[in-house]
Formats: sequence, structure tokens, C-alpha cells
Amino acid sequence: MDIIRIEGVAKAYGRLQVHRDLTLSIRKGECFTLLGPSGCGKTVLLRLIAGFESLDAGRIYIDDTLVSDPRAGINLSPDSRNLGVVFQDYAVWPHMTVFGNVAYPLKLAGVTPSELNSRVGETIALVGLGGLEKRLPSELSGGQQQRVALARALVAKPSLMLLDEPLTNLDANLREEMRFEIKELQRKLGITVLYVTPDQEIALAISDRMAVMDGQGRIRQTGGPWDIFERPADPFVFNFMGIANFVPVRRQGGDFLVGGGGQRLPWNHPPGGDAPDWVAGFRPSDVVLARGGEGLRGVVRRASFLGAMMDYLIDIDGASLRTSLETHAALADRLMFAEGESCVVGFRNLIWFDARRLGEVAKR
Repeated sequence: MDIIRIEGVAKAYGRLQVHRDLTLSIRKGECFTLLGPSGCGKTVLLRLIAGFESLDAGRIYIDDTLVSDPRAGINLSPDSRNLGVVFQDYAVWPHMTVFGNVAYPLKLAGVTPSELNSRVGETIALVGLGGLEKRLPSELSGGQQQRVALARALVAKPSLMLLDEPLTNLDANLREEMRFEIKELQRKLGITVLYVTPDQEIALAISDRMAVMDGQGRIRQTGGPWDIFERPADPFVFNFMGIANFVPVRRQGGDFLVGGGGQRLPWNHPPGGDAPDWVAGFRPSDVVLARGGEGLRGVVRRASFLGAMMDYLIDIDGASLRTSLETHAALADRLMFAEGESCVVGFRNLIWFDARRLGEVAKR
């Protein structure tokens, strides 16, 4: 069952068209991520769902209730939508204690003191802040302040949580810790989470499903994390989901030749379409590097020692690709190359794109 249905939504600010005829559905109980580059309209869409912004056209349903429809004159206020919202900047009240911040929505709702104390205590414990009820935000770490914001959004028992890049201001270790905590909370409470982020790692780690948006506010692909990472719909999605290699391949007779040279691609499953020019897409981890044997002959143009990893930029007949190896494996297998050395390249996996669509990558 869908908890959110977005139908034909449009939103513009003056001449800037952010969304046009956007349609999306989010299922009850799932963690759904809106993923895309900065400025693509992710936060605008979240604010439209929350009721902080009004639609120009289209409809939004939450739990089968029509909450926004400009043609019908419907635009329910945020407090009527049974939502919890957590922003990037925490937005906790600096003059209120942890208890006061978390209790604030219940006070506005007129909850009795006994129920308020019980629910606030339970929620503070749920987010791991037990014993810190009397502290002010200035006495808390960034991660603790973010937990306060989460608790304040959860205490009213919303059917839907909207999280707008809530981990951006945390350091790398805290971000990693908090993303797993948010996913665990979502599972434990069985609520629906809509998470907005430009961070691919966070999206892959927490999502049941996700939508990848491009710089024009269009949804390019919706699906599970594995499907989107391994089966991208187009070059844009493939490129956005991590470090991507695109090697040009041209058809010549029955062969597929790499770059501007005459080397045949060592791959038993060439593309099945009739396009004359193709692009082979693959991740750095899909490259099999060797000093000899079968494969494409290349030259190492850049060799970078990154501690645990060796990173190589390799030229094959004018086409460049990037690969990396764990340093200890490179040492053990004699694959510590210097710049200018020759190498042999094979592949574990290739994804084929029509070369005419490669221009989509630039539209980020």
C-alpha cells in the first residue's frame, strides 16, 4: 500500500522550473531515498510533501488523503499531515533542555502531563539519550543534537518521517554511525521514512527503495539499491552512483574495437543493438589487471599510492580507465606498477550504453 502518491506535480520559482509533471509513489513502512545532485529539487519535493511549499499543479496524497491540489483549492497545513520532519541544521531550541525540545510538539497538541512525561521518556531512551534529559543543546555533541531532533520528530508518533540531509553537518564517523541508527529506528518502529541526500553511500546503506534524480528535477530511475547500482537505466545513473569508467567501443565487421586502435574487446557478450558506436561502462573494481596474458594492452599513466589502495589511470589506444587494487594484493601479485609501465586489462563485468546517450552524463 502506498503512503505517498505524487501525481503530475509541478513547481517553479519565477522562471526557474524545478519540477514538471513529476509522479512518484512511496510504500507504507519502507525507507525511501531521494538521491540526486545538489540543486536538483529533492528538498523542494520534500517541502511540498510536508506542506511548507504549495504546488503549482498536480496532487499529493498521504495515506489516501488528498493534502495538496491547487485546482481543487486544497493545501492542508503541515501540522494536519501527521508528519515528522528533521532538517539538516537540527533546528533544536537552544534555550530548552533535551526534555523540553522533545516535549514541545506534545505541549502544542495539549497532551496530558502524565502521557507527555511517559512518551518523552520513552522516545529519549529510544534514541539513546537516556540520562541527558536536563542538558541544553550547547552541552551536547552534534550527533546528540541530531538525536534530539529525531526524538522530537518521533514523539508525536507520525505515520511518515521526512529527513532532509540530516547527517550533512556531522563528521564522517558520526555520519556512518547515525545512518545505521536511523535505519534501525525505522525497522523497530515500522514507520515510513523519506530521506533526502546527495550521498550515494548513505542512500545505498539505508534504502529499501530509492529514486535517482537528475539536475533538471527528473526521476531517472526508481528501484532497490542493488538494482540501481548493478542495473542502471542510463549513463547518468551509472555515473552518479559511483566512480564510473566509460570506454568507447566501435563496431568493425563482427568485432568490437576499443578506443582509436585495433584491439578487440575481450568480452563474450557484446551489445545486441545495431548502433555503430558503443560505450562499455564499468566500475574500477570490475577491472582485472595483469602483467601478461590475454586482454587489452595498455600503459599506466598515473600510479597513486593511497595507503590501503593503489589507484591506477590506464591508457588503452587513447581511451582512459581507472582501477584500484588493495595494496597488499598488488604487492603479493606483482601488480605494483610504475607510471609508464605496460599492463594487460580484462573485465569482470561490463554494462553497455549506446554512445549517443553518453551526453546525458554531463547533465548532472
